[in-house]
Order: sequence, then structure tokens, then C-alpha cells
Amino acid sequence: MLKFEIKAKKSSARAGVITTTHGRIKTPMFMPVGTQASVKSLSPQDLKEIGAQIILGGNTYHMYLQPGMKVIEAVGGMHNFMNWKGPMLTDSGGFQVLSLGGRNGLAQVTEDGVWFRSHKNGSKHFFTPELSIKIQQIIGADIIMAFDQPSPSEASKQYTRQAMERTHRWLQRSIIEWRKKPSYQSLFAIIQGGKYKDLRQQSTQFIMEQNLPGVAVGGSEIGADREKTSEVLSWIKSKIPFEKPFYLMGLGVGPEDIVSAVLEGVDIFDCVAPTRLARGGVLYKGSLIIKKEPANLRVKFVSEFEKGRLHIGNSRFAKDTKPVDNECDCYCCRNFSRAYLRHLFKVNELLYFRLASIHNLRFMIHICQQLRKAILD
Repeated sequence: MLKFEIKAKKSSARAGVITTTHGRIKTPMFMPVGTQASVKSLSPQDLKEIGAQIILGGNTYHMYLQPGMKVIEAVGGMHNFMNWKGPMLTDSGGFQVLSLGGRNGLAQVTEDGVWFRSHKNGSKHFFTPELSIKIQQIIGADIIMAFDQPSPSEASKQYTRQAMERTHRWLQRSIIEWRKKPSYQSLFAIIQGGKYKDLRQQSTQFIMEQNLPGVAVGGSEIGADREKTSEVLSWIKSKIPFEKPFYLMGLGVGPEDIVSAVLEGVDIFDCVAPTRLARGGVLYKGSLIIKKEPANLRVKFVSEFEKGRLHIGNSRFAKDTKPVDNECDCYCCRNFSRAYLRHLFKVNELLYFRLASIHNLRFMIHICQQLRKAILD
């Protein structure tokens, strides 16, 4: 079971340490996402060198479909499979069975669970809260998630309420299954309720009553829009016990999202965007302006590029000998020019994907490290 210690705070922002069986996580911390047992194009050594302390290692839905649980169990869990020695979080598959598995309306939600078809071959499967927990136990992540039913942002209040209430019932079933097999794994519950203030508050209250090791916030409103994310947090954060680690799911499209979340008191977050954007030629560039006050922290992200995004495919970088970011200490920025990266990108060389992903992930993790230092000072 994890242990969470808060070392310092400034207003809502806090610096802490999450201790797990596989190591310690100094928060706030961004988690790289290894959807299919790999952070795309990067090795465990790459992740270690950029400062990743925890990864989202292996999506429950994807690992169940391929290579399958018999393989993961035979090799001794995801840590062995990936050769990742540090802390790991995995998700429940709730989002994926309804999105990937529910393409063309093929997912069917029942009180028992969700029928869905594999996006790979169309085969039919049934996920329950109990099966999701069993899969995550085989995966062996330090932090696992309760099976939930997220609702689309455009969903009606009636639909969202029904999905939230079912999520709560599934949570109770997830807890029963998790407790059958005591281990080092810590179960987090997911606050749902969509864009509705009263539902979000009801969900928060119900989940806090379960007294689990940590709490997460999910839903399509989180991460996609910074203002909506902040609004949801303003509704619920006063109801979350200060001593609980706080996880925002799918947050981290850009540096400003990280800054906003940390100032709201979030401890860990994940997003596929930094590596996805990197592969598409978008690289982060900018810096933090930090003003420290006795009990408060003011932070602003500034950049010469819109949204802090440098588009490496632009012709202006064809002869540019500067690194992506002079202030970045990543392997990419220490060794290669914008001109070289643009060349790799244009000719679709595999090395580009590795270098660009190293930069974007290191950039996000370094922002977390700077914010942590400012909170501790």
C-alpha cells in the first residue's frame, strides 16, 4: 500500500512524496503513458534519464486484447515485461471499452458490465468491475483504478447521473474484488459527474466515504479544456482530504495545463499528448516565471511561440543551428540542432520520433521539478 507525505505547500499547491513498493515519487509529477507496454519510441533507460518517476504502464483494455493476460502472468507482470523497475499506474479500461470498443455503437452497457468488440478484430468481449481488477492485479501496477463509466461531454444530465451512479455501484464491486487479494497495490476511485456541478460534488462525497488510498478525477471535461478543468476542480477540491494523493486523468496537453493543475493542488497527471504532438512535429519551447510569496505561488509560462509550441517542419528552421530550447537539458537539446531535427522529421526517420519524444517529456517533467522546488523553497 502506498504512503503519501506532504513536505510543503503554498496555497493549494503542494510538494509531496508517494512511497510505493517499486520506489518513491516526488510530486508534483507528470506520468509518461505506455499504452501498449511501451512509451512510444522510448526505452526504460530513456525514461529514467528524462526523470520519469512513474509511468502509466500498460492500458488494461489493450493488454487484455494483446498480448493477453496469460502472457503477462507468465512473465511475472508488467514490470518484468517492460523491464521498468519504478512505480507504475494502470487504468481500468472503462474509457477504452466505451470509446475504442464502442466504435459504431457496438458497446452495450449493462448493470453487470460492458459488452464491446475489439477494435483489432471485431471479437466480442465483456468487461466487469471484477474482471478489470483481476486484470490489473495480473499487470501488477502499484496504483490501479476502479472500473467506471465515463460520460461524453455532450451527455444529458439524466444520462450523466445514471453513468455516475453506476460508476459508484461498480466502485463498490471493485473494492470487494480488490480486497480479496491483499497486496502492495493501491486502488484509486474516479470522480465522475460530467459538466454538472451537483453531480461532481455528489460523486466526490460518495468516493470520499469509501476511504481509498487515493482519488482521481476523470471525464472528457478534464484535460481537454483548461478553464473547464479548473471549474470542475473548484467544485470539488475542498471536499477532498488534504492527505490523499490527487490524480487528474488525461491532463497534460501543454505546459500551461501542468502549471494550472499544480497550482490547484494536483499531485500526478498523465497525457499521451506530449509524445503524440512530438511525433507530429510539435515541440515545446518556453520557460516559467515564478514569483514566490510567503504562503502563495504565482507562476506564468511564457514563450515566443504560440502555446509554447515550435512546429519543427516549418521552413524557417531548415538552417537553424540552435537546439529546440537553450534552457532544456534533455539529450535532444544537448546534442542536436533544429535544422537536423527538421531534416529527420521531413524524411520520416525513426530517430526523430525518439529525440522529439525525449524532449517533450523531459520538458513537462522539468516543469514539475521547477514547481516542486518553488513550493519547497
